[in-house]
Amino acid sequence: MIKTVKDVDLKGKRIIMRVDFNVPMKDGVVQDDTRIMAALPTIKYILEQSPRSLVLMSHLGDPKKDVKKAQEKAEKAGKTWTDADAEKFINGKNRMKPVVEYFASKLGKPVTFLPDALGQKAAIDALPEGAVAMLENVRFHKEETSKDAAERDVMAKELATYGDIFVNDAFGTAHRDQASTASIAKFMPVESVGGFLMEKEVKYIQPMVTNPEKPMTAIIGGAKVSSKIAVLESLMKNASTLIVGGGMAYTFLKAQGHAIGKSLVEDDFLDTAKDLLAKAEKAGVKILLPVDHVGGAEFADKDPVAVDAVDLPDNLMGMDVGPKTVELYKNAILASKSIVWNGPVGVFEFENFAKGTEAVARLVAEATSKGAMTVVGGGDSVAAVNKFNLADKMSHVSTGGGASLEFLEGKTLPGIAILATK
Repeated sequence: MIKTVKDVDLKGKRIIMRVDFNVPMKDGVVQDDTRIMAALPTIKYILEQSPRSLVLMSHLGDPKKDVKKAQEKAEKAGKTWTDADAEKFINGKNRMKPVVEYFASKLGKPVTFLPDALGQKAAIDALPEGAVAMLENVRFHKEETSKDAAERDVMAKELATYGDIFVNDAFGTAHRDQASTASIAKFMPVESVGGFLMEKEVKYIQPMVTNPEKPMTAIIGGAKVSSKIAVLESLMKNASTLIVGGGMAYTFLKAQGHAIGKSLVEDDFLDTAKDLLAKAEKAGVKILLPVDHVGGAEFADKDPVAVDAVDLPDNLMGMDVGPKTVELYKNAILASKSIVWNGPVGVFEFENFAKGTEAVARLVAEATSKGAMTVVGGGDSVAAVNKFNLADKMSHVSTGGGASLEFLEGKTLPGIAILATK
């Protein structure tokens, strides 16, 4: 296990902490505060230990890429795009100041906004005892995300002068080898530790990859096989059942010789699907694919058609799993001691095609109530359990999309690797 803020003496120390306040913004207003609220327990604990100061840092979108996308969108609509437009856009989407103001209201304590991520040592040293401050978006500096380690180190070295102890509680960026997530630890005077959110993520996800209680079922959905190959191979080592749903299931069904109509398919990955099916059979892992479907003539929230067979007619695309498939899922899920779920099994954003994913969410919640360890990871699965108001019925709902996926793939995450261990 990683060491956390509870394993070090924080009294009188300057704390520099990476949080994930990369929240959705619209016109400078926070749209969803889940990530801010998730960091509060660690922040409050640190402040209770009477530190000299606490300085927070985060990214907020990716200014350069976000502006480029907005400019392309404007020009496509026939509008002219000026530097003033870019500045206005950045102020509404990428500046940390409105996030700081929102965060301060939730913390119930003033938070000093520092208008840049670099050049702030004098301002930090001048903070009153016990003060909280937050840097401007670290991604305004290209060194933060540079692929060149020496470039990242230049920024990391300066960030390290802002504190005596580095705390990383930003699991959502733990898979990124960046100046404020990993490189900074090299320049700190003492070992770096995790916050409570980071500790919880490691506590629940790591055992799913290394040593889950068995039998274990992995539910893997989403649109594409290509993005889930590594996670399927990783979880196959411990799972007794792999449930494959969503758009990616149709590549597997086609690989088996089934008719998939107009369903999403990755023809370049048919051999990969065949290979994964063969590996599973050899390992004694059962792969459950849809045996019936809810289809649609087009990708739209209308006219669902029940297809009571594995094969789909030419005029339909698979949009959700049918009741027989849900029954198959039910038997596997409720017999499991460990369950990991990454990716929906249907187009749950459309009400007409949400039943399968809702059924999975309810089954995983039921398994949790019967004592199974359940972990939901990946943006869309998390959105699904939130949509169906079942997040609090799971053992753990991960805050990191890409990070949780890479962790489940068995990869070493840079933002965790730099933390001290017990």
